[in-house]
Amino acid sequence: MHAYRTHSCAALRAEDAGRPARLSGWVHSKRDNGGLLFLDLRDHYGLTQCVFAAGSPAFEQAERLRVESVITVTGEVVPRAPGTTNAKLPTGEIELRVETLVVQSAAETLPIQVAGDQTFPDELRLKYRFIDLRREKMQRNMKLRAGVIASIRRRMIEAGFTEFQTPILTASSPEGARDFLVPARLHPGKFYALPQAPQQFKQLAMVAGLDRYFQIAPCFRDEASRADRSPGEFYQLDFEMSFVTQEDVFATIEPVIAGVFEEFAAGRAVSPAPFQRIPYDTALRAFGTDKPDLRNPLRITDVTEHFAGSGFGLFARIAAAGGIVRAIPAPGAGGHPRSFFDKQNEWAREQGAGGLGYVVFDAEGPKGPIARNLEPDRAEAIRRACGLAPGDAVFFAAGPRETAEKFAGSVRTRLGQELGLVEQNAFRFCWITDFPMYELNEETGRIDFSHNPFSMPQGGMEALETMDPLAIKAFQYDIVCNGIELSSGAIRNHRPDIMIRAFEIAGYTAADVEARFGGMLAAFRYGAPPHGGSAPGIDRIVMLLADEPNIREVILFPLNQQGEDLMMGAPAEVSPARLKELSLKLDLPPVARSG
Repeated sequence: MHAYRTHSCAALRAEDAGRPARLSGWVHSKRDNGGLLFLDLRDHYGLTQCVFAAGSPAFEQAERLRVESVITVTGEVVPRAPGTTNAKLPTGEIELRVETLVVQSAAETLPIQVAGDQTFPDELRLKYRFIDLRREKMQRNMKLRAGVIASIRRRMIEAGFTEFQTPILTASSPEGARDFLVPARLHPGKFYALPQAPQQFKQLAMVAGLDRYFQIAPCFRDEASRADRSPGEFYQLDFEMSFVTQEDVFATIEPVIAGVFEEFAAGRAVSPAPFQRIPYDTALRAFGTDKPDLRNPLRITDVTEHFAGSGFGLFARIAAAGGIVRAIPAPGAGGHPRSFFDKQNEWAREQGAGGLGYVVFDAEGPKGPIARNLEPDRAEAIRRACGLAPGDAVFFAAGPRETAEKFAGSVRTRLGQELGLVEQNAFRFCWITDFPMYELNEETGRIDFSHNPFSMPQGGMEALETMDPLAIKAFQYDIVCNGIELSSGAIRNHRPDIMIRAFEIAGYTAADVEARFGGMLAAFRYGAPPHGGSAPGIDRIVMLLADEPNIREVILFPLNQQGEDLMMGAPAEVSPARLKELSLKLDLPPVARSG
């Protein structure tokens, strides 16, 4: 018999009754039932009930054990007594009648409980993550993550991709976030950067003729935490393809993404390929965001022209000043009481807006404060534009374009939830395409890259030379699922002359580009194929499939919101000797005095 186990804690069944067995695992729970002690033993695979008879040598040992102690038990598999079977457990028809017990590791009093559904503060869970991970939900999430990665890897190989590994120690790159820097001991005053993404390396792999590359890539960015973004590091399915158009990239990765979601959807609906394509400008106009949740059927309509010069002075003035008015339909909301509309108005004020105007349409015509000051023909034009019927209502967001578009998107999201319109148990995908190549930095007044600086501008060199930079579109695209961006990608700029000119528009001199991306430029000068790719986020994919609201729930050992590892004590101070070895001196900010 094996020293620790003949079976896992999920393996024994009724047909094993009468056989000897040995199990090892953690004490999940204990129940004293007079002359019998019942102990649930748990391992990675499941749970088995063990029973100890009073007076047996193992009984006193088991009685003294704390939960989460690690033990090995040996005994006979027996059927459970009639009426005591547990249909919820695969092992629920049997129990192990224990003859011997060996304590492998005794547990101290637990800071958090494993059994049960009790909730604990996030900081406590992260400090004792090794205990938190023993909980059933966390075990399920980690197995899901492993399964998703294995499925992705298999599907990518079947699609003709080859897995390669790119460097972790590299040079800084303008990916839109701060780099994590690593001092180079042998080169005083110089630093490596941890890769924000393997962007340059995967493009160089295309130049090397490797044609179809992928990896499950770790990426490092010194940026703040969000519910859908882990601080410090994350993983992505990084891939690149040679001699492809944008549509080729879509057609290749859609079956992979859809296939993975279908495999792990557990009965939830998944958008079939091909996924819907939505231009960036259309997304902002119809959804108020470039990350639209297509489970919400509401669509935003531009009604600026219907308020321009109208009797509703506030919106007329906004239109005259170059602002916009967006209408968000609320089907069936006309039957709601006044308190429903007051609630939305109060919510809008909490968001920093002046309020949330609306019009209700009934059989007699438009109603409400706005309708009283708006010409009937204009109200009717708005009703037709929004496709509204009697019993419906419409809300409005007005102001400068960027502010009003964003607020309209928030209103759309809220109304979809408030009115119960959002489709449940579904994954709805779309591509957002035709991103602007550049954007205006309002703080500096300078033109910046709006997305990926290595993208090919639509129109190539001619567009860069002849068009307003803010009007240039790029071959850039995002894949979005249920309002969450899974991936950014692009057809790359593989021409050195176009790349230098693109960076010049963003304020980089040719010398700057040569200094920062000399390796890539040199490679392109020796023959580079047209190429493109993308990088769907592994953590976000698993978060969606696990139906978790926070990405930390699907990461083995995440940092907290401040970027700290409470379990391992990182980041930590470094000794003066080590700093000297690295040729570093600290210039710390002054510590604020209290009082």
